[in-house]
Amino acid sequence: MNDTRLRVLDALADGPVSGPALAERLDVSRNAVWKHVEALREDDFEVTSGGAGYTLDAMPPLHELSLSLGLDAPFAVESHDSIDSTNRRARELAEDGAEEVVVVADAQTGARGRLDRSWEAPPGGVYLSLVVRPDVPIRDAPLFTLAAAVATARAAREQGVDAHIKWPNDVVVPRGTTASRTESDDVVAPRDETRYAKLAGILTEMQGEADRVGWLVVGIGVNAEVTAEGLPDGATSVRAETGAVDRRAFVQRLLSEFDALRADLDAVVPAWRELALTLGQRVRVETPGGEVVGEAVDVERPGTLVVRRDDGETVRVSAGDCEHLRPVSEPDE
Repeated sequence: MNDTRLRVLDALADGPVSGPALAERLDVSRNAVWKHVEALREDDFEVTSGGAGYTLDAMPPLHELSLSLGLDAPFAVESHDSIDSTNRRARELAEDGAEEVVVVADAQTGARGRLDRSWEAPPGGVYLSLVVRPDVPIRDAPLFTLAAAVATARAAREQGVDAHIKWPNDVVVPRGTTASRTESDDVVAPRDETRYAKLAGILTEMQGEADRVGWLVVGIGVNAEVTAEGLPDGATSVRAETGAVDRRAFVQRLLSEFDALRADLDAVVPAWRELALTLGQRVRVETPGGEVVGEAVDVERPGTLVVRRDDGETVRVSAGDCEHLRPVSEPDE
């Protein structure tokens, strides 16, 4: 990323500024200022010229300079209009020794999810992968997946989306009637939280050294500006929920929230519980050791799902595919 160009952008963001004033402020020539402004225009930054000087009217939301401007998190940004996989690129950077980097794309052509499943990633999304090197034992690595889910849900909520978290790694929006009345019009039926639409998914990859984490790649895929027509069955987007999306604000908030959570890992599980859709639900979890059915009663560090089976036995599940069934008050048949 061009640091001088970022400084030019920062100056333009403060309001109209003349070329001479900008050159003096940045200690560069007026010709250099003109070249940087033209380069910004070529990258789809809307910079107009008038009597008061240059004015920044609009920025492309996912450009690395746009995201870096005012970012309250220590990540270098690498942006792409389209890429096969941000996780693939992030792994490449991690293996080359990089850290504190986020790879962001508007679209992905070869996205993969958990269990190597293909994942649709059309233009208009927010697809990003973080490269971090936390000094933590391998057993704590799942906390970073939980932190990413919390950060994503909080960023979505700031955009007006009723985002929750489904164990282990999906950000979803509950479906059902929030104020459905009975025929007597006296009783408000509770929302059926077994129904939901998927907003975002998270895939974390890791390389360990002895019993410590070497590097982590935390991949987050969000349906942001994807229209309803472009969504697969069972999915939703920020646009479909609210009708308006500020992807730059979304990404910056997500990165800031993730940065704060990774600095305080003890706060991750409590924050996850506050946004959990799964807790209190009747679930079926497919695990390598077989199927677990019962009520999801808790999540424990570093992300273990606690399920109380119908026979009263408590089972702890560290990994698996979780399906929400009917509410606990309606036993599964």
